[in-house]
Amino acid sequence: MQHVLDEVRPLAEAFVAADRPLYLVGGVVRDLLLGKERAESADVDLCTPAHPDEIKRIVGPLADAVWTQGERFGTIGLRIDGRDYEITTFRAESYEPDSRKPEVSFGDTIEVDLSRRDFTVNAMALAVPVPELIDPYDGAADLAAGVLRTPLAPEVSFVDDPLRMLRAARFIAGYGLEPTADLVDAVRANAGRLEIVSGERIRDELDKLLVTPDPSAGLWFVVDTGLADHFLPELAAMRLEQDPIHHHKDVLAHTIAVVAKTRPERLVRLAALLHDVGKPRTRAFGDGGVTFHHHEVVGARMARDRMKALRYSNDDVEAVRQLVYLHLRFHTYKMGWTDAAVRRFVRDAGDHLAELIDLTRSDCTTRNQRKAATLARRMDELEERIGVLRQQEALDAIRPDLDGQQVMAHLGVGPGRHVGEALAFLLEVRMEEGPLDHDEALGRLDAWWAARGGAGANGGPPSGASPTA
Repeated sequence: MQHVLDEVRPLAEAFVAADRPLYLVGGVVRDLLLGKERAESADVDLCTPAHPDEIKRIVGPLADAVWTQGERFGTIGLRIDGRDYEITTFRAESYEPDSRKPEVSFGDTIEVDLSRRDFTVNAMALAVPVPELIDPYDGAADLAAGVLRTPLAPEVSFVDDPLRMLRAARFIAGYGLEPTADLVDAVRANAGRLEIVSGERIRDELDKLLVTPDPSAGLWFVVDTGLADHFLPELAAMRLEQDPIHHHKDVLAHTIAVVAKTRPERLVRLAALLHDVGKPRTRAFGDGGVTFHHHEVVGARMARDRMKALRYSNDDVEAVRQLVYLHLRFHTYKMGWTDAAVRRFVRDAGDHLAELIDLTRSDCTTRNQRKAATLARRMDELEERIGVLRQQEALDAIRPDLDGQQVMAHLGVGPGRHVGEALAFLLEVRMEEGPLDHDEALGRLDAWWAARGGAGANGGPPSGASPTA
C-alpha cells in the first residue's frame, strides 16, 4: 500500500494546498485490501469534488502530459513519471432507459459518488495523503465474505449502466464472489437492456472475463441468467445433450471446461468458447448415436459472424475462425501423418500454431484416463515431429523453392495467371517433398510447363496464353 501512497503523494499534496480533498477509488483500493500487486502499467483512479477546470489548474504544474477526452464526463487524465492517472469529479449520473450514454451531473460528496459505482467491493475510497478508508456500503466486509452486491438496489445500478450485469460475471469468476439473490434476480429481469450497450463495450468486458484464471463461474452466470441470449446466444444453444439416450455431457458443459483448461490468453480462450458452436446446427442421430458432422466448418462461419457483431478486429476474427475450423484436424493424426500432412498442419495454423495445439489438448475433457493418455501421447508425438521438421527446414515460412521473378526469367514469360499457377505447383511440391535444391526446382518447373503445352525453358507461355496476360 505504501508504494501507491508514495506515488500519489505529490498529487494529493497539491490538492490539499488547493483546499480540495482527493481519494483513491476503484480497483486500486480493492486490490490494496486484498494485498494484490498491481501492474506497473496499471492506471490509478482518483476522485475529488473539484470540477474539471480546477483539476487541470491543480495538476498542470506536476503533470508531464494532460488529456481531456473524458472532460465532459468529469474525467481528466494525466501522466507523471510514466504513471497514468485519471481524476474524476464526484458524479451523480444516470442513464435514460433507451440511451447508451450517461446523463452526467457532478456531485458534492464522496458517499453519493460511491453510491453510483457498480459493486460494493468497488464502492470504497481511500483518502490521501493521510490514508483513511471511506466505506459507506460495507465493501470491505463483502470482499472478506466473498459477496457480490450493488451499493444501491441492483435494478437501479443495472438500469444506470447495463454493462454492469456482464461485469458481474467477471467479478464472480475473477474474485470468487457469490452474487446475492436480488442481484441475480435483477440481471434476469433486466438482461434485455444489455442490447443498448455497444458491441465494443461488450467485447471488451467479455475479453476481461475470458482471461480470468478460470472463467467458468462467470460463463455459467451469463447463461443461467439469460444475459448471454443478448450478446452470445450460441452459448445457450449449446446446452443440449450430446447423446439423449446415454446422457453424455452436454456441449455447453464441455465448452466451459475447455475454456478453463486453455491458457488465460484472449484468442485461444475465444476459440475455446466458440469451437463447438456449430454442433447444435449439425446434430444428427443414427444407429451409431449422435453425430456432428462438419460442425467445425459451420462453427467457423458462426464464430466469424458473432465476432464481427461484437466488433472484433479483422485479425482477431480470422485467427479465431481458423482455430475453430482446424480444431479437429489433429484427430486424423491417429491414422498416421506423412511429413506433408505435418507441414500442412503448421502452414494452416500459421502464427497461431501454439494456440491450436493448446486448444486441441484442452478439447480432451474425457474422464477416461486411458483415452486421455492416448490423446496426450499422440499430441506429444506430433509436436516432436514438428520440432524435427523445424530443424530440417524452414517449417514456419514454407514457400515455393522459386519466386515469381525466377519463374518468369526461367520460362521467358511475363506476369500473368500462369505464374501464380506455377508457384502453386511448386508450393505443392514443397509441401509434399520438402525443400528442393535450385536445379531440381527448375527441372520440376520445366516438366510442369511442358505438360501444360509450354515450350520449356525460355520457350514462352503455353498455347493460348499471352506473355503479359
